[in-house]
Amino acid sequence: MRHDPKLAILADLLRRVDGLAAQRGHVSVPRLHDEVDQIRHIARAFRVDSVGDLAATLQSVLSLDGLDSVVLSYLDRMRDAIADELPPLDNILPPAAAPAIVHRLHA
Repeated sequence: MRHDPKLAILADLLRRVDGLAAQRGHVSVPRLHDEVDQIRHIARAFRVDSVGDLAATLQSVLSLDGLDSVVLSYLDRMRDAIADELPPLDNILPPAAAPAIVHRLHA
């Protein structure tokens, strides 16, 4: 299995988005703005435009309204956009490992 740098970038973006979602209500507006800016920067640098666009829009919303329930919906949309960029599972895992992983995910 070869190393795919885009897969590592997508995993990093997903980790960042999930981290922000887990901290909802416990993060200040300036810190949230900085974290979203980092997500936007990484997404744009690696041409994950859908995530970059959502992050830029969320930054605008944060500048106007501060923290709001809309943040979680943007984070959910970013997570979905990252998932859309991921290759199918059978392209990532060797054929013998895929059924075992799927079984563990459904257990």
